[in-house]
Amino acid sequence: MEPKEYRSSIMERRKEVLASLGNLGAKIYEQIDRGFFPSIEMPSRSTENIYYDPKFRQYILGDKRVKRSARNIRHLKPFAQLVWTALFSYELTSQRKTSTLRDVYYSAQAYEMTFKDQQESNNIITDLETVLGFSREDFNIFPEERSAVFGDLTISYTVPGYEGKTLNLTSHPDGVMIGPALTSADFVETSADKVIAIEKGGLFTRFIEENVHKKFNAILVLTAGQAPRATRHFIGRLNRELRLPVYVFTDGDPWGMHIAMVIISGSANAAHLRDLTTPDAKWSGVWATDIVNYKLPTDPLDEIDMKRLYELQKDPRYKEDPLWQREIKTFMKIKRKAEQEAFSRYGLTYIVDEYLPAKLEETK
Repeated sequence: MEPKEYRSSIMERRKEVLASLGNLGAKIYEQIDRGFFPSIEMPSRSTENIYYDPKFRQYILGDKRVKRSARNIRHLKPFAQLVWTALFSYELTSQRKTSTLRDVYYSAQAYEMTFKDQQESNNIITDLETVLGFSREDFNIFPEERSAVFGDLTISYTVPGYEGKTLNLTSHPDGVMIGPALTSADFVETSADKVIAIEKGGLFTRFIEENVHKKFNAILVLTAGQAPRATRHFIGRLNRELRLPVYVFTDGDPWGMHIAMVIISGSANAAHLRDLTTPDAKWSGVWATDIVNYKLPTDPLDEIDMKRLYELQKDPRYKEDPLWQREIKTFMKIKRKAEQEAFSRYGLTYIVDEYLPAKLEETK
């Protein structure tokens, strides 16, 4: 997608979001004006209504719907919270301002709208996503940023006050934070031919120090554990708009496997959303078989790790490619796990000189 086309799509998206929020308010007002208790319907997010769709290659919501009505005293508080969240989201979007999940929780107090804790506030935001079919990022609500990117990619900002200003993502030796301004920026040009997503900050820094972006012609993305939704969206854009294949490197344990899978196929918690996945991304390690083949230093899998492995084994997403089942079975057999840093037993640059090129070749 050309920069002008993407900028146009951003503007159209904002108009659609504002229209959708406005329509929600108009429907509620109309119900009250006609003397009815206002109500809102939305798809159910219960586990019984979430299933894996091979066509979309992610979890989606089924046809079950739920109704939240001001007539029901138990619904009254969450109904009011949802309406306030819609109002706050309209103000953010129309004024082109951003907020964090934490800030939404505290901002409610200024309107005498209370949430018992931030999780309740987060859940209401998710309800609003489900009602309207837009993500919280479309409402300019983001989590605290913690991911970063580094590589030869020039972007052009689209946020107010910075429109048209360009930045090359090799400009800072610690990487550039993946925040609202970056995720909405235009992609101008790049010499990269791949994306390498990395779970751990230590390895991300090592890759920058060892010029992995030059040696492997790559854009490096730090997920900092489970990748935030904005980061997953950003990785997806790199894949779709620039046609860059994505390789994901995580710790060698069931949690690392799932970090990769969420980038590839999303999560059940986001079954009501699209465009957060990169279905053709590759989990390139650390595999259980790597632990064996490279004789890595390990720790034992504990009871929680083993429970997670059994859960992954039953998850339909892990049944589509024999690789996943093979690695799950190997983890269960060896009952050991290893961190990305374990390759340092062979020297500080071994992971870049030996392991990385072998894995990129194996999973391309």
